[in-house]
Amino acid sequence: MTLTIHGAPYSTCTRLVALVCKEKQIPFNLSVVDLSKGQHKAPGFVAVQPFGQIPYIDDDGFVLYESRAIARYLIRKYPNQGTQGLIPTDPKEEALFEQAASIEAFNFNPFASGIAFEKVFKPRRGLQTNEQAVEERLALLRAKLDAYDVILGKQKYLAGDQVTLADLQHLPYGTLLANAGYGDLFSEATRPNVSRCVCCMRRRPTWQDVLQNLK
Repeated sequence: MTLTIHGAPYSTCTRLVALVCKEKQIPFNLSVVDLSKGQHKAPGFVAVQPFGQIPYIDDDGFVLYESRAIARYLIRKYPNQGTQGLIPTDPKEEALFEQAASIEAFNFNPFASGIAFEKVFKPRRGLQTNEQAVEERLALLRAKLDAYDVILGKQKYLAGDQVTLADLQHLPYGTLLANAGYGDLFSEATRPNVSRCVCCMRRRPTWQDVLQNLK
């Protein structure tokens, strides 16, 4: 039975799950949840996903939510197909991957998602942007990306010289910020190593496929 992703095409978390499916060559169907109509808060949805958030997957009756958990599950379920090494198995390489995953979760995502909430998602709902909050998060994110530039000056990707899930996890919000007018965060002039890595990741055919065809 084909994997079903219950989510929305423009959702960053849904896009991450779809990206992992593309990387691992896993066929899937997208069951679109219309957030504007509150479908994610409907009793039937909350019965499956108690927090009323997207996405969740149904893998032949196995239901799982939280995009990072889903990504790890799919990568481990299909170790021999698609992109290899997204979660390394060597103990030292796995430790470096976990380090990189923590960097994304605590030094990138909170600030990037906060900016996106204010500048992208609030306007979609007709809400006013808190510009002070945006500036505060931008200042913090710039400092974090300066540290990223040091790391990426020593290696190709965040966990070493091979792409991992930690790198993929940056793509949804990184792309959203660039498209919202914050491409200077990843500028070659200020952060050349970050710029190189971001350009490489954004060119991945799997990510381009998600951007163009997830509907």
